[in-house]
Parts: sequence; structure tokens; C-alpha cells
Amino acid sequence: MARGKREPETAAIESATHDGRGIAAVTGKKVFVAGALQGETVRFQRRKRRPNYDEAQLLEVLDPSPARIKPRCAVFGRCGGCSLQHISEDSQREIKQQTLADSLERIGQVEPARWLAPLFDTDEDGGWHYRRRARLAVKDVAAKGRVLVGFREAHAPYVCDMQRCEVLGKPVAELLLPLSELVGGLSIRRRLPQIEVAIADDYTALVFRVLDPPSAADIEALRSFGDRYDIRIGLQPGGPATVESLDGGSLALSYTLPEFSVDIEFGPTDFVQINGLVNRMMVSKALELLDVGPDSAVLDLYCGIGNFSLPLARRAGRVLGIELESRQVERGRQNAERNGIDNCEFRVADLTDISGNEAWLADGWDRMLLDPARSGAREIVESANVIGAARIVYVSCHPGTLARDAGILVNEKGYRLEAAGIIDMFPHTGHVESLAVFQKS
Repeated sequence: MARGKREPETAAIESATHDGRGIAAVTGKKVFVAGALQGETVRFQRRKRRPNYDEAQLLEVLDPSPARIKPRCAVFGRCGGCSLQHISEDSQREIKQQTLADSLERIGQVEPARWLAPLFDTDEDGGWHYRRRARLAVKDVAAKGRVLVGFREAHAPYVCDMQRCEVLGKPVAELLLPLSELVGGLSIRRRLPQIEVAIADDYTALVFRVLDPPSAADIEALRSFGDRYDIRIGLQPGGPATVESLDGGSLALSYTLPEFSVDIEFGPTDFVQINGLVNRMMVSKALELLDVGPDSAVLDLYCGIGNFSLPLARRAGRVLGIELESRQVERGRQNAERNGIDNCEFRVADLTDISGNEAWLADGWDRMLLDPARSGAREIVESANVIGAARIVYVSCHPGTLARDAGILVNEKGYRLEAAGIIDMFPHTGHVESLAVFQKS
């Protein structure tokens, strides 16, 4: 086949990735076919050629897998928000579980003593309308004669033309077209690139990123939209610290963790776990696995605004939460005061730059909780023996870095991997969240 010629081809899918791409071997080269499932025979067209593999677009499923279902979303395959809607939810979790197991074995050369049951919303419609935080892209598209509001396309930087979203929280899921009409009528429609969505337990907020000041008529249109749909409206002219309500006040939201009698306040641009119900399950399970008591001293690293720190403080003797972003640390302190918690301290520190001499490292910690970003917690696990925690719970958003860090803890630092399991925080996507618990041997 001549380079650059992209004729349709047919192949059997031998395996699949965790993000919904089937893998075929064609003339000795791997081809990743988006949307194809293991065991299927498909027609596809290569769209990107690379030295060691090619990427392809699925054209037709000739022999479908029993796991294949009809996607619920009308723009599935075009929208980049979901990649697994064509797979049953049970099968999605099986894929994620296998991805975690393969990563631990291949990268970390470890295996848990036992597997935890997956954490997921068991309600009949639990896998839908779960997103309480999102960033919607906005673009005035002259060719379509209107403003598009939604997520980016899967294989292009364009805003997907969509009317509703099946995973956004219900207060916003049906508002994409009304938002399109709203922005289309503003004087600054070409200077408004995104809308932040924040759904709290008590109300919903939308924050419009404005590159130019809105006119008085724009402000009135935004206020009227908020009144009509019972949504609080904010503006963000600069960085996250510039967010204000239309009337100049703050936009404080909150969610509760009832099991721990904790109410956590957050801003519309703060990081919070996307799935509120599964977050409650995750916090409960993490604390159960950490096995804290009144005499426990707990180090909560990458603590954010206190999602784990504050519930831990209800059970432990003392808690120290550490986070790089000062705004989140201040929010954590405010939340501790808000909940009448006085045994939890929050501190700013860069956990990727650990010398080993930091005073807090060896301050008598018997428990440690890690909830790092995708890059993992390598610098911290390298200091595990200095910290001295007998028990560690690791909450991960990337199986590869968890496996790497697990390998260090088990093979170099004298811990055993007691248990691990997945958290289905993002149904219908390839994101693999997980929990792992380590005990000092």
C-alpha cells in the first residue's frame, strides 16, 4: 500500500486498550482502531501513520462482540468526552480492572494479596449525569451561523456540535442549546472561550470566562438566564482568583460527606472529585482501609481542599494535609474552621521537590494517605522509610504511575500490597481510578 493512501481495510481485533481502541495486526504492524472491541471483525481506515503503529477510524463492525451495546449519546464517537459508551458498564469495569492488574504486574512487578470490589454507583441510572464539574468549550462558528457550546471533538480541536450531554449533571445536561443562544446574543460572544460548570449539593453555578468586559446588556442577559434556570452566574476575567458573581460577591459552593458530618466549601474553579456519590464511597473505603483510630497521626499528601483530611480528622488524633496550591490550602483551613475541626493542619509544600530533610517528614506519622495527580507520588514513596507510616492508602488516577510507585514501596521499601481495586469515578471513559493499601512488613 502506497504511503498516504487510505483505503478501507478489514481485520480481526485481537485485543483492546482501556480507552476503547481495538488492536489489529495488519502486515506485521499494530493498528489501533477507535471504537473496536476484542474479538470483532471490522472495516477501518487508517488516519494517522506512525513508525511503530497506526491509528484508524472504525467504518463498520462486521462481526460484533457480545459486549457491544448501542451508545446512549447521539454524538458518541465525535465528542471526546466519552470513549466507552459502546461497551456495557459491567464490561467497562472489567476492562479497567484488567488494566490495573496488568499495570501492577508489568510495571511494578507486584500483585495484591486480595482484590477489592469495584466502587461504583449501583443505581439503575448511576452511570449517567454524574459530572458535577466540567469545562465547556465555547466557539462562535460562522459556518454554522451560531455559537457552539460543549466538549471538544475526539480527534480535532473543534467544539462538538451537541444538543445535550448524557454525563453532565442534570441541572446543566439540557442547557447546551440555551447556552448557545445566550452566548450568541452577547456582544462579547467571540471573546468568551469557555464556561466552568460547578454543581453543588445546594445549587449550580456557571462561570463565564470573559476576555473583554461584558456590556450592561450582556450582564442583564446573563442575569436573566440565571433567574430562568435557577443557576448562579459568575464571571472570570483573568485567573481563577478573579471569579466573581455578577453582583461582585463570591460564588461559594459546598458538598457534604454525611458519614463524617463534614460540609466542604469549594469555589467553581477549585478541584473537586467529579462524581459526588462515588466520592462519598471512595472516602469511606479509604478511611476503612487506612484503619485510623483516636491515637492515629495521619499525613494526607496532595490534600486539596480537605476531601480526605477533614473526614480523617473526625477519626484520627491529628492530621496534616499538604498541598502545593496555596489557594487550596487556604480553602482547607477555612473548611476545618467551618466544621469546627481543630486537629487538622494544612500546609503548603511542593511534594515533587523533597530533600528528605523536611521537618514534617519524620514527625511521627503512623498512617499516610496519598492522592496525587497523574504523575504519581514517586518523590514521596522514595521517602517512605523516613516518614515511617506503617500503613499507606494510595488513591490513584493513573494505573501506570500507581504501579511504578507500588513497585518502589514493595520491592525497595519493605511494604506489602495488601489490597487494590478500581473506582469507577468516570463511567463511559477510559479513566482508571483505583485504591491500593500498603502495610509495612
